[in-house]
Amino acid sequence: MAAQEDARIAAAISSVCEMETEPCCKEQKDGVLDPTELEEAEGISELAETHSVNELPCGPAKEDVELCGEDPAETKSQAVENKSHDKKSSPNCRQEGEKGECKIEKKLKKTNSWKMVRFQDPSIEEDVVERDSSAEILFPEYAVEEWTSTPFEELFMAEDWENITEDRLLRKKVLESGDIHVPHSTWGQEVTVKMQGVVEDRTVVEKDCKLVFVIGEGDVIQALEECVMSMQKGEIALLLADSQYAYGLLGREPDIPAWAPLLYQLQLLDIRDKPDPLTLPIADRIRIGNQKRERGNVHFQREEYGLAARAYCVALEVLTTRSKDGNDVGMKEEEEEVREYRVKCLNNLAAAQLKLEQFDEALHTSRDVLTLQPDNVKALFRAGKLLSDKGVYNEAMEVLKHALKLEPTTKAIHAELSKLVKRQSGGKDMQQWRVKPAKGISWKFILGALVVALGSLVTSMVLTARH
Repeated sequence: MAAQEDARIAAAISSVCEMETEPCCKEQKDGVLDPTELEEAEGISELAETHSVNELPCGPAKEDVELCGEDPAETKSQAVENKSHDKKSSPNCRQEGEKGECKIEKKLKKTNSWKMVRFQDPSIEEDVVERDSSAEILFPEYAVEEWTSTPFEELFMAEDWENITEDRLLRKKVLESGDIHVPHSTWGQEVTVKMQGVVEDRTVVEKDCKLVFVIGEGDVIQALEECVMSMQKGEIALLLADSQYAYGLLGREPDIPAWAPLLYQLQLLDIRDKPDPLTLPIADRIRIGNQKRERGNVHFQREEYGLAARAYCVALEVLTTRSKDGNDVGMKEEEEEVREYRVKCLNNLAAAQLKLEQFDEALHTSRDVLTLQPDNVKALFRAGKLLSDKGVYNEAMEVLKHALKLEPTTKAIHAELSKLVKRQSGGKDMQQWRVKPAKGISWKFILGALVVALGSLVTSMVLTARH
């Protein structure tokens, strides 16, 4: 029986391979697909639990070509190295040391507060700015003792500080009042702040003269989002944040340890409504969408999968060529570029949903990818695996066969097809050999009758004893 089953599996796979006259990509060493791996890992460090065996396939999925044969993680200490959003990297790569980085025509500018993932238009400045860890403060006129030397424990207990949250773990002290006539910022608005952050030994770990973010979209740590909603425009304040409102258990390599509280000096410079993406030029939509996608990648790398999924959804809202009246406003080249970035976002969203065990949502997202790009191998593999797990064997077989036709050397697809064939045959065997429960009197009825009988026996014994 085992030999016959193995023969059926081999026949099912070989029938698909025979349809492929030429391999569509170079043979891989491992050929392993990880359904929870990001579509494109540019700009993030090594994902947790993701190792070299999780290689992306070469072939028709265009977004994967950049990663074929190279490590998606460039460094461990710098997690955000971004590629240009409007120009693809040159195919001619030169080796720099041991990293093998590719030279690209343009780079997004990385600000000093690199973890905030704020980017500027690459036309402003070509060079990437290194993180500024200088001791020079942005508010020299407010070099108060709390900022320069007071232990954080004392600041958490100080009576002249205002609690932003009820748990007293997020506190602020106003150094200069703002404009009382301007309403406070609210969820979904875009703000600009000037800020500098230090750890307890007063080492500068974040500095930005013009940090722009949308409240509630996860562009910055929760402490900054909560604080700006309590500030008036123009206000300057000290902000003390416990680690759970900052970088928490993981910290931020190399300068913020795990569970480290942070102290900020910040000024709220501007408050405005978030621009409607449908009113922006297509180039700006691509730029903003890629910023949000990179933020999602950072969250994914930190295993904050819920925040990653939210960032990818925000990116998808921006990455469109539709106008407010429902018409396409992009040129053909722009439409193709937007479609390519949407595919990347959707694949990354599906990876995050799998980590969150949102399997129905991940299947829906994978199908969205296939609507845009029917030959996307990663989406085909995810969809086939999810359909197989749901017991939709016929559709799963068709999807996985399509993936195998495109990538005949990928071992993961062969393995999933083998598993699917076993499931199909095993399901029939189970139906034939499953032991049926015995029909008849239920155990509850028997137990009840036994209790009644015992009760009668006891009663009889008592009556006999009395007589």
